[in-house]
Amino acid sequence: MASTSGDRTAYFPAIERKHGQPMAHWFDLMSERGDQGYNEQLAFLMEEHGFSRTHANALVMYCRGSSSSKRFADVDDYLGQVDPTAAETVRTILATIIEAHPDLEPVVAWNHPMLRRSDGYVIGVSVASRHILLGPWGDGALDVARPLLDGYRVNKKTVQVPVDWEVDRQILLAMVECRLAELGDDVP
Repeated sequence: MASTSGDRTAYFPAIERKHGQPMAHWFDLMSERGDQGYNEQLAFLMEEHGFSRTHANALVMYCRGSSSSKRFADVDDYLGQVDPTAAETVRTILATIIEAHPDLEPVVAWNHPMLRRSDGYVIGVSVASRHILLGPWGDGALDVARPLLDGYRVNKKTVQVPVDWEVDRQILLAMVECRLAELGDDVP
């Protein structure tokens, strides 16, 4: 079972069981590859030793000095690290969605703000230097919202909005309600 604590060492007992070597063995192997990049180290563990991506990432990142995968305690902590204009836009995005769907909970997952319900993630946001990415979960959310997205850059699974975006409730709710319908809700 995956660790939800963010503590990379939580994976170590499973690594030892599955691969039959103590962690000291794996630390030594990673030390020998200290001059390699992240991708090369990951590939070494996965291709040469049969590690899953999750276990390889936990070991590589731990050996690179990152003992936890959690960088932010909560959404406010995340927003405290970004441009104030973008932070205010993200707060407005989340508040707009929560106002319409108060059962959604703001959380940090994959080190980005997300809204989730007990049965799944609904939408996430990510702040970049020049834009904010809206990442609706589910298969059809962007397709449903596409008629409303003229003028926006739409990627494979995200849509870019400006950091000072005048939040468009219709776009947000189209994506969110599509995802909630996928999760089994009858939404208006």
